[in-house]
Amino acid sequence: MSEHVAEIVWKRETDSFAYSDYNRTHAWKFDGGIEVKAAAAPAYLGDPSCVDPEEAFVASLSSCHMLTFLAIAAKKKLVVDAYVDRAVGVMEKNEDGRLAITRVTLHPKIEFAPGVEVDAETLAHMHHASHEHCFIANSVKTEVTVES
Repeated sequence: MSEHVAEIVWKRETDSFAYSDYNRTHAWKFDGGIEVKAAAAPAYLGDPSCVDPEEAFVASLSSCHMLTFLAIAAKKKLVVDAYVDRAVGVMEKNEDGRLAITRVTLHPKIEFAPGVEVDAETLAHMHHASHEHCFIANSVKTEVTVES
C-alpha cells in the first residue's frame, strides 16, 4: 500500500461570491515543493492559462499509461528513445445523465532506439498490457482506448 497526497489551496479574491464573480484559480501543492496553478475549465469561468481538473485527469491517464508502457518495454529490453501522446478526453453525459469524462483516447507515438524493431502485434500487446496494469486506468470507469 502507498499513500499519495495533494494539497489543494483556494482563497477568495473577489468581493462578490456570486457564481459569475468568484475566482476559480487555486493551487495544487505536491511533495518536493511542486506547485501547479489550477482553475476551472474555461467553459466554467476558469482561467485558460491554468490547468483544469479535466485536463489533469486526461494527463494522469496518459502519463500512467506511458510509465507502464516504458516499464514493460524496459523489461523486454526494447529501448525507447521518445514517447509523445496527444490524449483526448470527451466530457458528455454518462448513462446516469451526469456530466463525466466518459472516454479518453490515447494517441501515443513511440520512437524506439535505432535497430529496435517492434511489429504491430507486439506493440498492440504492449499497449493492452500497459492499460491492464496502469494504476489510474484501474481506478476509473472511463473508457480508455489507444489509437496509433
